Amino acid sequence: MSRPSAVILAGGLGTRLRSVLPDLPKPMAPVAGRPFVEWVVRFLARQGVRQVVLSTGYKASVVEEHFARTVVDGVAVRCAPEPSPLGTAGGFLHAAQAMPEPPEAWMILNGDSLALTELAPFFALLDRPEVDAGVLALWMDDAARYGSLDVGADGRLREFLEKRPGSSWINAGVYLVRHRLLESFPKKIPLSWETDVFPELLRAGAHVQVHQAHGDFLDIGLPESLAQADGFIRDNRSLFA
Repeated sequence: MSRPSAVILAGGLGTRLRSVLPDLPKPMAPVAGRPFVEWVVRFLARQGVRQVVLSTGYKASVVEEHFARTVVDGVAVRCAPEPSPLGTAGGFLHAAQAMPEPPEAWMILNGDSLALTELAPFFALLDRPEVDAGVLALWMDDAARYGSLDVGADGRLREFLEKRPGSSWINAGVYLVRHRLLESFPKKIPLSWETDVFPELLRAGAHVQVHQAHGDFLDIGLPESLAQADGFIRDNRSLFA
């Protein structure tokens, strides 16, 4: 089974973390001795991903300088700084252009969160010719902080839902998309996955399959969740290259 190339969205300002992270982009928050986004790359390396492009924005040079001197075995890492804020999907499109030879499919994920689940079954969606794109969903006993998903009985995405209390399958912010779909993305800036790209794909009849999985999840977007990050990495150290 082939692995997609990955784009990690690492351009966040991290405004809610300014009190504890005044001079760094959020994905560069130090966690267990390394920037958090490096742990994301190391997790992908263990999952067999070999090509990674970092979509950077705020203080992009900090990210680029780190990966210029830090090698993650088995992974080629490039950086693609946004010329201006492009939105999550816009940043992805800009980063995709940094790959000399585009892959058959892309994986997109955030540089400030981690879904620790085996990705091979998610990647296997690409072995199904009828599937155009995929969304990773994780079960959460308390989903109040996260957007959830409306999924049909056939496992196809119907729509993204707002945050709501209670247990639910949440949107882990991890996507698969075949390269051929990029030309059909809406032509606007900034461009969002959840409010622009996926709704347009669904309106056009694209088959967007949801892969439901179980695993630990961390989003470092709040000071209290960032404080949990060291233990999260150390408790799962075997999952990283």
